Amino acid sequence: MPKLSIITITYQAEAYIERTLHSVFEQGCAQEIDYIVVDGASKDRTLEIIEANKAKINQVISEKDQGIYDAMNKGMQIAKGDYVLFLNAGDTFASSSTLKKILIELASNPDVLFGEAVFVNKEGQPLGLRSEVTPHRLPAKLSWKDFKYGMLVCHQAFIAKRSIAPLFNLEYRLSSDIDWEIQVLKKSRIVLKTEFPICHYLMGGASVQNLKRSWKERYEVLKSHFGFLSNVINHLVIITRGLIFAFKKQGKYW
Repeated sequence: MPKLSIITITYQAEAYIERTLHSVFEQGCAQEIDYIVVDGASKDRTLEIIEANKAKINQVISEKDQGIYDAMNKGMQIAKGDYVLFLNAGDTFASSSTLKKILIELASNPDVLFGEAVFVNKEGQPLGLRSEVTPHRLPAKLSWKDFKYGMLVCHQAFIAKRSIAPLFNLEYRLSSDIDWEIQVLKKSRIVLKTEFPICHYLMGGASVQNLKRSWKERYEVLKSHFGFLSNVINHLVIITRGLIFAFKKQGKYW
């Protein structure tokens, strides 16, 4: 059985998918991973690029879906690895040796392994660590309660044991990954933080393109876990912290 299932979801991603595929392939470790690509029936050259690399991919699905999290669920439902990691089109590992380091960390059998993400632009140029370009600071010891102020760890830098990972809640179109990570952490006993960045995260995803809906969903997700009153207070902190952070960056949050 492979140690890790890496799941890449794509849709109309001809400009970025090759970058992600190459990043996974250059890691080596093919015997220890189960690489899955889930495409939403793209109409551009995405499928053509996937087909050209199919020999190095363990499983491919291409069909219409109900959105990002439905596609991620499809990947998880056919995953064979002990752990799952979602590395979507445009995202890459932080370096060519990242996967080897991840597998060493997973040998100690944690429930969750998490780490930093490096934000990159559409050209793949690094913009800085997520903890530098947003107000979110990663704690040395991570608990679900640390998510009271929002998405603390990018799902691209969050590796979960498959046996405790639920399916994503499809009621949330843009913020289900926050709910998913909280649910995983509620079931976790051993949570480890890496000393190295795990991924390069492509800026400008669906949640950034639909900020108002994303914020509304995040509010609902956090209310379901922290309760109404605590969530209202926490969101006042989120807003205040965001304004201060943006002011320090001369009016820019990202």
